[in-house]
Amino acid sequence: MVEKKGCRDGVPSAGNGFHQMTGIQSDSKYEGGHECFASTMKDLCSGKEWRKISTVWRLLVLVVIGAVSLYMCMVGVGTRQFPFESVEGAVVKDWRREDESCAPRGPSVDYYQHYPLPHSYGRQECQCTPVHFFVILSMQRSGSGWFETLLNNHPNISSHGEIFSVKPRRANFSTIARTMDKIYNLDWLNSAAKNECTAAVGFKWMLNQGPMEYSREVSDYFEKMGVSVILLLRRNVLKRLISILANAYDRKAKPLNGIHKSHVHSVEEAMKLAEYRPVIDVNHLTDNLHRVEQITDDAQRFFNNTRLRVVYYEDLVMDPKHLMQVQEFLGVQPRKLESLQVKIHTRPLREQIQNWDAVLARLKATQYETLLNDGDST
Repeated sequence: MVEKKGCRDGVPSAGNGFHQMTGIQSDSKYEGGHECFASTMKDLCSGKEWRKISTVWRLLVLVVIGAVSLYMCMVGVGTRQFPFESVEGAVVKDWRREDESCAPRGPSVDYYQHYPLPHSYGRQECQCTPVHFFVILSMQRSGSGWFETLLNNHPNISSHGEIFSVKPRRANFSTIARTMDKIYNLDWLNSAAKNECTAAVGFKWMLNQGPMEYSREVSDYFEKMGVSVILLLRRNVLKRLISILANAYDRKAKPLNGIHKSHVHSVEEAMKLAEYRPVIDVNHLTDNLHRVEQITDDAQRFFNNTRLRVVYYEDLVMDPKHLMQVQEFLGVQPRKLESLQVKIHTRPLREQIQNWDAVLARLKATQYETLLNDGDST
């Protein structure tokens, strides 16, 4: 077995040979150093020590990268802002509240006037037509579909429908804000987009599709962006409940040639859908009606700091002047507006509810007794 020699053992170094040949006496302590150096160089050349050094450097690099990443994360968390805080800055590139190149039109108004710069087309002759931003907040089966068709009958109003019925668009407030930015920059193109100069642009937003969940952020966005809010409600929440139950039945049964229709455009279709008479759960009836009232009260409170107008479906049906007032609120020239939709439930309440007697008995002598009065045609 061959013994492995240390740095001071073994064959004389080249340095020793040199000293012997020149006749110069060498110091033994330097001889050991020469031998150790030669051995180290031999190990490095063989790759043993090099692999050790390479491993150490790799670990050192990983530690540095980890420390830098941790620092960046800590700085990012410390300076994080809510998405809505940067929304206005991003949109300013695309619209202006003042345009010095455009001569003032008409008297001063109490709402913001914008001059959008769409990415998808040029406004050309409409570039000096100011645009008013609005939103219709409502609940399902409160007449919002009919109301929106009336607004879209105006040549200068574009209301883009129930945008946030698509869940990914309301995944968080950042996606909500980006979607609204696109709408208010006139880059949301659908059938509601007008060939004539748009003077008011907005959309319909159900209360259960995000505005209540992100009420603070949404309210701040509306205030910063100058969005006027129309809160469309229905006084008779019992009739709204009937409409919800009937629509749910139609979604499953599809009595109109296997097609579900939330709104119809002919008397024949309306009569067919009106044949269904729901059975109402009287045990939870008052609780359900109270819950609806709570939601509408919360909505008025959440958006009270915006330019808000509460509109009732029954008023729009009974008195045309309310629709004129809405047009004035939106800053457009009032005119007679029409809708092709046909109302489905027109019969007396007792003919619309299958268990009418039970509903009547449950609501008598309660705060909801007035809902049983269907003297109007709403």
